[in-house]
Amino acid sequence: MTLRAKVWTSAFEDMRRVGAHAVSVGLALASGGNLSVRRPGSSEFVVTGRGTFLDRLGPESFALMNLDGDVLDGTEPSSEWKLHQRTYRARPEINAIVHLHPAHVVLLDALGKRIRLLTLDHVSYLPVINRIPFYPNGSDELADAAAGASIDCDCIVLGNHGCSTLSTTVEDAFRKALNLESAATATYRMLLLGDETTEFPRHLRATAIHG
Repeated sequence: MTLRAKVWTSAFEDMRRVGAHAVSVGLALASGGNLSVRRPGSSEFVVTGRGTFLDRLGPESFALMNLDGDVLDGTEPSSEWKLHQRTYRARPEINAIVHLHPAHVVLLDALGKRIRLLTLDHVSYLPVINRIPFYPNGSDELADAAAGASIDCDCIVLGNHGCSTLSTTVEDAFRKALNLESAATATYRMLLLGDETTEFPRHLRATAIHG
């Protein structure tokens, strides 16, 4: 059976749309970033291929892999395939991972500035943001650190690199990435105005998230 036959039509279309949207809003440049989807309850996942432009995804743009790291079909996987594999192992309920390079997220983190949540959407989609230091891309150290950081959250900032966001669907994982960059952009603008403190009131967050 070919990869084209194995890729679930709706998941492929979701990844194609997310990839094009990510590039259009500047969250990925050229072949930076990668996407993956796992069939619920399965040990197999589909990940974008090495050097793939996210706004040019086609059926030939993916590798089918299992959680042992074997390529079962398709093209050569992204150099970050371990980032996806290890996180799926750590979070069996997660079925989609979006790894992007949002400019304001990376900039604020490099400056040592905390990303402040300002809006209802920010606190709803990003209740917890974890961070790991820089590790070489594609390395076991990066993949293991990101997987460990994902245990209690769906949003991980990768130092001097980008972010990974997780969910049950690739569209929802991308929604979290969009909100992370929105929060980082708002924080950057507040810093330009000299504001170091403004954020969504902490005493209202529980109501905002669960209301």
